Amino acid sequence: MTERLAPEQLTRAAALLRAGGLVAFPTETVYGLGADAGNAAAVARIFAAKGRPRFNPLISHFAAAEAAFAEVRADDRARLVAGRFWPGPLTLVLPRAERSRIDPLTGAGLPSLAVRVPAHPLARALLREAGVPVAAPSANRSGAVSPTTAAHVLDGLEGRIEAVLDGGACPVGLESTVLDLTGPQPLLLRPGGVPEAALAALLGPLGRPGAVAEAEGGLKAPGMMSSHYAPGLPVRLDAASVGPDEALLAFGPPLPGAGATWQLSEGRDPVEAAARLFAGLRWLDAEGRRRGLAGIAAMPVPPEGLGAAINDRLARAAAPRPPA
Repeated sequence: MTERLAPEQLTRAAALLRAGGLVAFPTETVYGLGADAGNAAAVARIFAAKGRPRFNPLISHFAAAEAAFAEVRADDRARLVAGRFWPGPLTLVLPRAERSRIDPLTGAGLPSLAVRVPAHPLARALLREAGVPVAAPSANRSGAVSPTTAAHVLDGLEGRIEAVLDGGACPVGLESTVLDLTGPQPLLLRPGGVPEAALAALLGPLGRPGAVAEAEGGLKAPGMMSSHYAPGLPVRLDAASVGPDEALLAFGPPLPGAGATWQLSEGRDPVEAAARLFAGLRWLDAEGRRRGLAGIAAMPVPPEGLGAAINDRLARAAAPRPPA
């Protein structure tokens, strides 16, 4: 059963978040499906609950701008627009801070993070009470209409999440504007609650992902590059055997003979595997280099549920690398 919490039960909602639970909560845009952004297992449960087919980057929510900027590298442009539009329906994509607490799965393994300070008073109170960054996509099943009431949330997620904090109807009802400030030109990744003209008045004309020069890395929309999420060592997919000169990304009982092994899930649980994927690729890459191994062999993962997202990321990790 999913608990339906009244605003005065905010402490209960915050405790569930800190314990790794999933709690839907209202923002001024739509209801978000929240989890501790630093807890990989909790974040993986977001994807499972939504039936989300890919590990798209999730927006991390904060009660104040300085809390958000502690997790990213904010330049003068970011502080300018945050000063004007935060709290509010604006998400900023910025380079990840070296010591960020946010788990790589929340950012889909990218070197950037999406951060926002919502304006809804109940959302901000929850974020203050929880005391952790909260990753929160819209609180609906993947592909369904975004929810603007607690009843909408329960229609799609009843029994799949721990609780929904009922704050009434969302006043904006439209997702946040997403602005990419990782490069020299500001890019509008998604129109939303803050009009493009208002941002352009502060920053000048905004670019679009498709207009980025190929020399600068191609499309800036997260996860669109065919070679992406890639460690330094080459990745071999669907491994049925492994050599002593290879590191093994295991799923289920590991293949014998590897030079190093990272277990995604001994019990073949795709949610556990999703939570451990990015950490595993990083560890195998570093350990494989330290031991002088030639590559990473990945055991097959069934494509059902989150397995499809895991296979998508592994395929991108194994894709031919663009020329340096």
